[in-house]
Amino acid sequence: MRFHADLHIHSKYSRACSKDCDLEHLTWWARRKGITLVGTGDFTHPAWFEHLTQTLVPAEPGLFRLRDELDADIARRLPPALAARPVRFMLSVEISTIYKRDERTRKVHHLVYLPDLAAAKEFNRRLARIGNIASDGRPILGLDSRDLLEIALECSPDAFLVPAHVWTPWFAVLGSKSGFDAIEDCYADLAGHIFALETGLSSDPEMNWRISGLDRYRLVSNSDAHSPPMLGRETTVFDTDLSYFAVRRAMETGQGHAGSVEFFPEEGKYHTDGHRKCGVRMDPVQTRAHGGICPECGKPLTVGVLSRVEELADRAAPLRPAGAAGFTSLVPLPEVMSEIVGVGPKSKRVLGEIDKLTAALGPELSILQEVPVDDIAAHSAPLGEAVARLRRGEVIREAGFDGEYGVIRLFEPGELRRAAAGATPSLFDDAQLGAAPEARSAKPARAPAPATVPTPATTPTPAPVPAQRSAPGRGGPAGAAAAGPHGLDPEQAAAAAVTEGPLLIVAGPGTGKTRTLTHRIARLVTEHGVPPRHCLAITFTRRAAEEMRERLTALVPRQAPELTIATFHSLGLAILREQHERAGLHAGFGITEELAEHTQDLVDFDDLIDLPLALLEADPELAAAYRDRYRWISVDEYQDVDERQYRLLRQLATPEGNLTAIGDPDQAIYRFRGADVGFFLRFREDFPGARTVQLTRNYRSSAPVLTAAQRVIAPTTLVPDRELRPLGDHGSAPVGVRPAGGEQAEATFVARTVEELLGGATFHARDSGWAETEGAEGLGFSDFAVLYRTDRQARPVIEALTRAGLPFQKRSHDRLADRPGVPEVLAALTAGRSWAELRQDEDAVVREAVELLRPLADRCGDDEQRFRDELALGVEVDTWDPRADRISLLTLHAAKGLEFPVVFVVGCEDGLLPLRWPGAEPDPEGEAEERRLLFVGMTRAQRRLYLSHAAERLRHGTVRAARRSPFLDRLDALGADTVRATAAVPRPRAADTQLRLM
Repeated sequence: MRFHADLHIHSKYSRACSKDCDLEHLTWWARRKGITLVGTGDFTHPAWFEHLTQTLVPAEPGLFRLRDELDADIARRLPPALAARPVRFMLSVEISTIYKRDERTRKVHHLVYLPDLAAAKEFNRRLARIGNIASDGRPILGLDSRDLLEIALECSPDAFLVPAHVWTPWFAVLGSKSGFDAIEDCYADLAGHIFALETGLSSDPEMNWRISGLDRYRLVSNSDAHSPPMLGRETTVFDTDLSYFAVRRAMETGQGHAGSVEFFPEEGKYHTDGHRKCGVRMDPVQTRAHGGICPECGKPLTVGVLSRVEELADRAAPLRPAGAAGFTSLVPLPEVMSEIVGVGPKSKRVLGEIDKLTAALGPELSILQEVPVDDIAAHSAPLGEAVARLRRGEVIREAGFDGEYGVIRLFEPGELRRAAAGATPSLFDDAQLGAAPEARSAKPARAPAPATVPTPATTPTPAPVPAQRSAPGRGGPAGAAAAGPHGLDPEQAAAAAVTEGPLLIVAGPGTGKTRTLTHRIARLVTEHGVPPRHCLAITFTRRAAEEMRERLTALVPRQAPELTIATFHSLGLAILREQHERAGLHAGFGITEELAEHTQDLVDFDDLIDLPLALLEADPELAAAYRDRYRWISVDEYQDVDERQYRLLRQLATPEGNLTAIGDPDQAIYRFRGADVGFFLRFREDFPGARTVQLTRNYRSSAPVLTAAQRVIAPTTLVPDRELRPLGDHGSAPVGVRPAGGEQAEATFVARTVEELLGGATFHARDSGWAETEGAEGLGFSDFAVLYRTDRQARPVIEALTRAGLPFQKRSHDRLADRPGVPEVLAALTAGRSWAELRQDEDAVVREAVELLRPLADRCGDDEQRFRDELALGVEVDTWDPRADRISLLTLHAAKGLEFPVVFVVGCEDGLLPLRWPGAEPDPEGEAEERRLLFVGMTRAQRRLYLSHAAERLRHGTVRAARRSPFLDRLDALGADTVRATAAVPRPRAADTQLRLM
């Protein structure tokens, strides 16, 4: 059976798509066009997936059709020549992946096909854990292309993936802006599962035949329709059984792949090079002559498909591979009719005339390809002549560039009117004949397009041409500068050289605190003969403890298992496990957040410090035993210890003992938890023989970020002569201070800036002008963080990122055990259910909790007690995964210890930062800590930092006027090369607000 297939379309749930993109309209238009097999598109979108399950029924293997009553209703609204044609659907979706590989931002679109709804449901479940699949029918995921393919294959062995519009500059596997030089580079070890490529509107198979590396792939074409009338502007032709598996086999083997119907590639909007805003269009030779730079504005040109093919080509002329299918280039019938009658192709007049033609002659594709020209001319002489020319490939081409569609014409200007003077067509009277179409003209180009030479519509096999050069290998910019030097710098080395006695290390942000601490411990056990069992390292979060353990394992793999690396709470838990009888506890006691009264079976968080402290203070011999065990103690973030932790340390370390404290009093931000920076400041009083080393070389942040941060902290700094010297290449972008009309405008600024720095996450962002940069900084979603003072501030940011379709993850210091679904998971595990069973649980909240806990469960293996202990001690921020390519949303407190290339600190307003309750008494100590909190947030940034504030914000249930934080006043005196204030982002219009409320 020979049929047309259009397997790349979109639903009404995709951005910039018609509300008529539902199955009923798609079926009607498929019959009108002459298409038998249509992709469903967008099956990852929850609402569309539900529509598919309710509207489709199984047909041939792996395919679906409309329910009988819906199909019958459509047939009644079509002429008999079209009504009886079968239309089938195949599950399909386009996925946009944006991620970082080899220090470059990669933006690649993929078409994924699955044979049944069960596999699609599982695929959707897995992708929902990675990003927001409900915000757009074509979801944007921070996921490597190779990993997307792996997920599809795991969901069904019959799944397959086709790289979409492979040459599009911004969003394609071979695109000039953010793609690769070879398919194999993109899909790595799974590249063998790729067997077909979608050529896209701006290229045709002949162009692809210039690259020998593509010979093994079937070249397919689809419409990428955003409205039903756009169906079939490109199709793939099959001559095989009508089934999912036959289509897949044809694409994989070539048997039954009969070719494609193509745009003339010049009509595609990225065919040649140019700069749309300047009206500049160039061919590849002209682009090279100008060095790829626009002569009007001096910015880089958008390099189109023609130049990119030329760049990768290893053949001087196309060579059709043996057995490769041919292709036919067409102009859609509405565009042909539009040129004849002189009105737009979507006009009622054009559509009405095509209604008459298809009723008389059959589907549009048949009219263009198969119906005898004489039969067409009997209805319209101009149309008969146009189709004849089209079949001969005699067209006039004006190439598209930089997002601007090209124009393909069949008649010279004025030719139709001259012909009308000598003959009267039967379908159109003389007055209907026009000179040019309305809607498809490109902007005038200051550089001429390539000469237009008619070529045959169906391309013959060219003679073989010897290869001129081998295809270029992979390339990319040099790697970014390392975060720190290969060895220890002089200050770090001075700290690591102290092997005995108390030591205080004052380590500013980004100065290599963890590096210094781990290298010092490694030297102790390798160079100074210290038994690793005598070393104890204490930090404040489980995440920090894991990082320290990983680094020490890399430095001293043989000794690392004997080192004790703990948080204060896990150290207290270990002591209680060993001394449970002394503490009056059962051996298997559990942990809860808070207890009204103590039992032998449960302790709470406070008990994990209080009970060990009481045991050691009451029993000097027991304290001496632990001091003998832990003879070298290192404490990270010493500025954050509280009074009970301080007393516990004093029991473990004598005044002359080997205690190393490292931290920064200007990053003391936990007073609300009882932390007292005074213990850091009096360290030399407690340990009179202590030596002090100060780390001042910053390897994290740019000079403007450090200058601004030091300016903010200066009024209340606790480090005399505070100095942070920038090292490393982090650019020189000034710190942005951004006023906004309201919190929604502030959040929109964040989303648009992310898009701008990425070089656009969607075609809409590029075509609308939101994103004009090239995304040359090599950023991925995980390189962005949005920080805020209170958790409630996240809501407008979440809404803005969701509207933009950008993936994000929100983390806080809430306890893991309190997350929804976690208690149910624990109860199910106690009842004997397995992790595998829980991953298939009907309750979505339980499944989400399972995925949240899975890394912890994998780490603990079969040790259930360890799993429960670590879960009880863990907080949500501990599950933050830097490998997840998503924008991070964090409170300023939760961001401590992290770093990101781009940081937004939102809500820099008086009353929020510093946080102050209305009517509260002035609190100088509290305000000083708030200033330190902003200092911490600012120094999370590596390359770019944005500080924003809104003129009004919803607080305590009321929209209140706000003024910018007084902390920002310190930045006013800095020059524009360090801090750059920008114009205010206006509030949304009142009408928009009212619509949202309604």
